Amino acid sequence: MSGSAPPSLGRTTAAAAGSGGTGNNVLFFSFTPKTSSLPRSLLLLRRPPPPPSSFSLSSFLAPPPPPPCCRLTRVSTAPLEYVPPAPDFDFRSEIERLAALRTRLAGAGSVAQKLGVVSADSRVKELFGSRSGGGGLAGALGAVDLDEGELFLIKCLVAAGQGHVLLGAEVGAPAGDFREPAKSSLKSALYALVEMIERLDVNGGERKMGVGSEDEDIGDLKKLLRTLGEIERFYDCIGGIIGYQIMVLELLTESVSERQSTNWSQNSKGSMESQILEIHSPAGLDLSQNTEYASQAALWGIEGLPNLGEIYPLGGSADRLGLVDPDTGECLPAAMLPYCGRTLLEGLVRDLQAREYLYFKLYGKQCITPIAIMTSGAKNNHERITSLCKKLEWFGRGQSSFQFFEQPLVPAVSPEDGQWIITKSFVPVCKPGGHGVIWKLAYDRGIFEWFYKHGRKGATIRQVSNVVAATDLTLLALSGIGLRHEKKFGFASCKRSAGATEGINVLIERKNRDGKWAYGLSCIEYTEFDKFGIATGSSNSLQAEFPANTNILYVDLQSAELVASSKDKKSLPGMVLNIKKPIEYVDDFGNRHSVSGGRLECTMQNIADSFLNTYSSRRYKGVEDELDTFFSVQ
Repeated sequence: MSGSAPPSLGRTTAAAAGSGGTGNNVLFFSFTPKTSSLPRSLLLLRRPPPPPSSFSLSSFLAPPPPPPCCRLTRVSTAPLEYVPPAPDFDFRSEIERLAALRTRLAGAGSVAQKLGVVSADSRVKELFGSRSGGGGLAGALGAVDLDEGELFLIKCLVAAGQGHVLLGAEVGAPAGDFREPAKSSLKSALYALVEMIERLDVNGGERKMGVGSEDEDIGDLKKLLRTLGEIERFYDCIGGIIGYQIMVLELLTESVSERQSTNWSQNSKGSMESQILEIHSPAGLDLSQNTEYASQAALWGIEGLPNLGEIYPLGGSADRLGLVDPDTGECLPAAMLPYCGRTLLEGLVRDLQAREYLYFKLYGKQCITPIAIMTSGAKNNHERITSLCKKLEWFGRGQSSFQFFEQPLVPAVSPEDGQWIITKSFVPVCKPGGHGVIWKLAYDRGIFEWFYKHGRKGATIRQVSNVVAATDLTLLALSGIGLRHEKKFGFASCKRSAGATEGINVLIERKNRDGKWAYGLSCIEYTEFDKFGIATGSSNSLQAEFPANTNILYVDLQSAELVASSKDKKSLPGMVLNIKKPIEYVDDFGNRHSVSGGRLECTMQNIADSFLNTYSSRRYKGVEDELDTFFSVQ
């Protein structure tokens, strides 16, 4: 390409600003199996009774209300990071039991066969067995017109140890408050459910619902089934509902094992059978220093605009913002946050239109970039974002240039034993499962094929909260380097402020069990710093040696699709269980709660872990230039 480079638009740090830089610090890790146990506590949030004039299924299931002064009892005042030991819940045995069930389910073909397998599980048989005199929970669920597939989902829920979701036992009070053993209490509540459903009138083959809360209960059950169905389908690569719970328990076990074991950074030798992992501060292109190359890379990005798509992961709940609609009081997603007189989503599209206009001025051709937006059901996210696009008439780009795909919500879990947190019967507390689901979800929903039909080879990914990423050469240079050098994945980084709640970009060096060495650029989330022995809180801490991850990314679409279409957990990169922040929710009486918990999340930038380059011998210098992954510093 000929012609002079466009003048620099000025330099703006893309995310967490501060001091820091690259260094020679190296961390060594030896991965070896760890075993541990966590406490298990069956928790119950006591609720006030419903008004006497209304009938509710919950009235059968909830225990007698406590005095008003003690309706909400916390389990512990210990920090969320700490889980005191307790021997009454064997994580390893539970994982082994569920893993065996997952294997049997994988060998079953039809839904009927899978239903037969899960029905043979000991927990399912206990809860779905016949009462004296007949009936049972299976008959009760059949009375609300559950088909074979829906019954399978309910039984998977029970087999995963989450039968309390059907009963209304919530997080909040110690198990000692139960006045009878959990098993008998569970069965009593289930029998009450049976009797309630059997009392419903049947007229002309259609069930007559009253105006009370039975309709609400049945509606909640149907919503639960939709949630379970989404989990079963989306997480099929790890075993559906059962596999999801296994992963939760494994991550909970690891988190305690790491706290109880020696710091990994001091454990560099390990056994010969273990993978040896080192992380280095990576050497990358500093756009602020090499301005001539930065301008050239930006020109490549402008020239390649017709080959690029744009991806916006907007499905996050953004609880930290506390954004509320001033008129309705409803919680709002981050994309609706006003900034300089416009929503953040409008800002993203305006930035893209500016790059498209620059392309038009240079080449005299119009380029309309296809935009794929990942939404979710959290805070009415999907409806609000699509309504905004319609209201603004698709930003003058036409509806055909947008594609939406909604990520599933996943249950929040208690850190003590992996129990799903619920607000009432049939209603688990659900949150988005992290932006890392974007790759598999894009494959499942045909987003990659949609981009190909628009003639696109790569895409830039930009998080909505990063409002300054397009005020300099960052985006253009990033995509230009990726396209020009046929890279698979790229990061835009900046210097990091110590203590910032942002991840870091690292160079991974790993010796595999076959003796070969693998190298690649990746990201470590701030929630995982303790796991990797990275100190926090000091300007001189090790994390300051690494550049900050900004979640401004470039991806080669075919490379990402290859990973996303895999039938294993590689399609869900960077799975973590963050239990350092409380789970906040509103119960069915409008009361706000904050409890210890977490949810299984994936991180989109960790798809880079699937793009490591392998060498027969160890490389010591300059390996970054040869990798399929890259990063630039602004």
